Amino acid sequence: MNTQPVPFTASEMMIVAAARALAGARTVFVGVGLPNIACNLAQRTVAPQLELIYEAGVYGARPTRLPLSIGDPTLVSGSLAAMSQADLFSFYLQGGRVEVGFLGGAQIDRFGNLNTTVIAAYAKPKVRLPGSGGACEIAIHAQRLFYIMRLSKRAFVERLDFVTSPGFLAGGDARERLGMPGGGPQMVITDKALFDFNTPAREMRLISLHPGIALEDALSSIAWPVRVAEDLTVTPPPREEELRCIREELDPAGLYRR
Repeated sequence: MNTQPVPFTASEMMIVAAARALAGARTVFVGVGLPNIACNLAQRTVAPQLELIYEAGVYGARPTRLPLSIGDPTLVSGSLAAMSQADLFSFYLQGGRVEVGFLGGAQIDRFGNLNTTVIAAYAKPKVRLPGSGGACEIAIHAQRLFYIMRLSKRAFVERLDFVTSPGFLAGGDARERLGMPGGGPQMVITDKALFDFNTPAREMRLISLHPGIALEDALSSIAWPVRVAEDLTVTPPPREEELRCIREELDPAGLYRR
């Protein structure tokens, strides 16, 4: 019997950790890019009853392949319902029926606020990003928010160039004081480590390092002195079946996993 660990990439570790975070979840609003592959992996592994919701107007998607975008026709085949975008947002998201919103972004700050709009000054940007789409509404209304992003100082910044989607705003109870119904960010999954927001100030906290990642490596990739949990752990490595599903079913071309 082969007991040697299966080699994996940093991206595969990130995708697997993100999928595992959805264990026990029933509904998830899926963002484009990395959230897409993570949620589809969760549906095939730890959360077979997970209902995938896409902002184009699809509820309960069962895609036979990884969708290329939120408007990919594969989302409709086998889904529980297809409706207008307005109905999806009104009755499901704003109605409080979405348990998890899974998002990514170009920038994130210590309180889990996201930027997907612009890099540098809004009037004179260095990079114009896709914008909010439904991310702002998802961040406001979802019961829980999970983020998946690659860890770097360029992404984990002291101050956002633009606040597209609210996390805990300025921290503490700022979110509640504005009357936002959703629970806000719960976890940030990266290619090096995992973070939560279980602090009185609702500030990001390092809780787990991925296998082979040194603490100094993770800390040096963040633009502020991030908090570190006293019981810092090591993330369990991907299992063989999780890697097979990513490599053979979801991403055979290697667009996300390399």
